Amino acid sequence: MSGFSLDLSDDVVNVRDWVRVFARDVIRPAGAEWDEREQTPWPVIQEAAKIGLYSLDFFATQWFEPSGLALPVAFEEIFWGDAGIGLSIVGTGLAAAALSAGGTQEQMGEWLPQLFGTADDVKLGAFCASEPDAGSDVGAIRTRAVRQPSGDWLLSGVKTWATNGGIADVHIVVASVDPDLGTRGQAGFIVPPGTPGLSMGQKFRKHGIRASHTAEVILDDVRLPASCLLGGAEKLEARLAGAREGRRSGEQAAMRTFETTRPSVAAMAVGIARAAYEYARDYAGEREQFGRRIGENQAVAFLLAEMATRVDAARLLTWRAAWMARNGRPFERAEGSMSKLVAGENAVWVSEQAIQILGGAGYTREHPVERFHRDAKIFTIFEGTSEIQRLIIGRAVTGLPVR
Repeated sequence: MSGFSLDLSDDVVNVRDWVRVFARDVIRPAGAEWDEREQTPWPVIQEAAKIGLYSLDFFATQWFEPSGLALPVAFEEIFWGDAGIGLSIVGTGLAAAALSAGGTQEQMGEWLPQLFGTADDVKLGAFCASEPDAGSDVGAIRTRAVRQPSGDWLLSGVKTWATNGGIADVHIVVASVDPDLGTRGQAGFIVPPGTPGLSMGQKFRKHGIRASHTAEVILDDVRLPASCLLGGAEKLEARLAGAREGRRSGEQAAMRTFETTRPSVAAMAVGIARAAYEYARDYAGEREQFGRRIGENQAVAFLLAEMATRVDAARLLTWRAAWMARNGRPFERAEGSMSKLVAGENAVWVSEQAIQILGGAGYTREHPVERFHRDAKIFTIFEGTSEIQRLIIGRAVTGLPVR
């Protein structure tokens, strides 16, 4: 392939190095504290906003970088620093992706800046799709959006597992407008700050990513103007009409958002795996047992070799998917799901092996590898479980309706 290269452009390298310094000097030193506190790390988010890392400009600029690699590279560095704090910094990006994927130009112009706020007045966004009875099965979403004679919409239901849910300034909510059509009868809605009827339910205490706020969102007759329907009424009606006639009319709001963000989520998992591998490697180079460093033992060296190889393999799958997405190449073999599946499973495996290399020390909170392991597990669950990724890949490679 003429001109093919894996060299990162100077712009991407500069972003990587800039984010790496922030991750090393600000995020990583704060990781253990905010994991213990299980609270949103506002001081760190504000520091990120001050340097322009938490901002609409950063996400927009990196999203449109020609190679498609800028965001995955940046996310790897952020999550190398700490996954819980990292998700607090990038979590608003999921709401931004939903808004960008389904919104009109006018909606994006009005609401994208309000998701992030400014360096002096930081805001948060939340994307609300999952429900108590509708996780992987997004077709089971029960939150209803009913159009009123006035043209307004009335939303009622309960969302769960929402990052920044209830504390966000702007919520993007997926609701069913025609339950008989399943996923194709769903639409996204913008819920502005201070809208009556929206409240936070249970805040979840989690196994990992504990610095990231996760909660239920209660929607009790939330009234929204027609302008808050993502994409507008004309687009929705055309899609619903096509679905009723049995025509393919595109993916619904939640799936479109997840497909867009899978390579970025994979990059987060790569960052955790790299952090665990590097910590175990450095430990093995210093720790002595039986008169020599444990890294000189073939059993440990081979394990580190496998860890390093898996980290690089996951990164390459992630870069491929990100490049394809940016350059308009369809995921005909579910390349986005491949990246997320491999990176998530690897993060769990690599971080577990890091604990094994450290032995008893790795099982304590004196070393960060136990936190890396707790944080890694979510990447086999959220935004599509590993089983759902295999289902998507299986359908793509066989061409059959695998169930």
